Amino acid sequence: MKIDLTDTTASKINKGLVQGRRAIGTPAVGMVLTLVIVTDEENAYDALKAAGDASREHPSRTLVVIKRVSRSPRDRTKSRLDAEVRVGAEASTGETVVLRLYGEVADHAQSVVLPLLLPDAPVVVWWPVNAPLDPAADPLGALAQRRVTDTYAAEQPVRDLTARAETYTPGDTDLSWTRITPWRSMLAAALDQVTCEVESVEVEGEEFNPSCELLAMWLGDRLGVPVQRSLSGGPGLTAVRLSTDCGPIVLDRADGSLATLSIEGQPDRAVALQRRDTAELIAEELRRLDPDDTYASALRFGVERLNTSDGGTGQGSAGAPAASADVPEAVADAPKAVAKGEAKGEPGAVPTPVEAAVEAPAKESTASAPVKKAAAK
Repeated sequence: MKIDLTDTTASKINKGLVQGRRAIGTPAVGMVLTLVIVTDEENAYDALKAAGDASREHPSRTLVVIKRVSRSPRDRTKSRLDAEVRVGAEASTGETVVLRLYGEVADHAQSVVLPLLLPDAPVVVWWPVNAPLDPAADPLGALAQRRVTDTYAAEQPVRDLTARAETYTPGDTDLSWTRITPWRSMLAAALDQVTCEVESVEVEGEEFNPSCELLAMWLGDRLGVPVQRSLSGGPGLTAVRLSTDCGPIVLDRADGSLATLSIEGQPDRAVALQRRDTAELIAEELRRLDPDDTYASALRFGVERLNTSDGGTGQGSAGAPAASADVPEAVADAPKAVAKGEAKGEPGAVPTPVEAAVEAPAKESTASAPVKKAAAK
């Protein structure tokens, strides 16, 4: 059932919801949360379809907020709210209200949404596109326990990852992080099968893909080893290579669906790593509404190590120690060290300038390691 309300108010929308439930014979409210989708007209259909599919697992009241741009200065001073109420088969297993805001009311969307929230139920706000750099500071984001963004839809994903790290608030999450859940599970399971120490990691994937960056950050954060980010033609993530003292561990997915897991001394295995659609990602995020501390730790660890000068990912190392900055100082002190060593009759005791530059970081890295198989969990 669909009810169109033109130039309406929040009170009339609530009455429309009650009227619709009675008309289809389900007067009781059986929804578990309120999902607020903030989008534009272009992306509203896809976002609404994904939310409808996810509602089969999480029955919810879905509020779609679309801010319409008025054409003339006179229209921008006039406020109007149009609504489309959907219940029953039109709204899958929940209720849907599409809100179109015109004029000045578009700047106060929280005033329209607040009376429509389910009482005593969690609130999740999702920005499929054009997410604010600080979701918790947004008026709509302040109403929610969980704020979902997607840096993959941003014009400059790396810049947005940097902003997310600087403004992170418990409850923030990113669908680019949700996309790598199968990869993280598979890599943790692979390390659980061996008793080796990881020495370095390479994450390979397409350029401007924030999921690749987040996976590299997570590995660098959990393993404490150098992580190199390399580029490929995609789609998405294509390979992760772990160098260990027992031989390489490789998870390679060249076609976006079927991957091959290779562990030294074991036969290769085919594993399913199908790229998931948006409905599956949203459903996963709605399963837990508590803060994701693992995401926060990975985001804060790696964001300052990304190569953001050109807005791309490049082929930099996300977790390698920066020893090159100490080389000039070591070279300058080399003559004094040599003279001191010769004076003591120990010509072989003085390291070369390069060895002197990298010895301290190497020892520090060794102190923070060994990294065991359980570190990736």
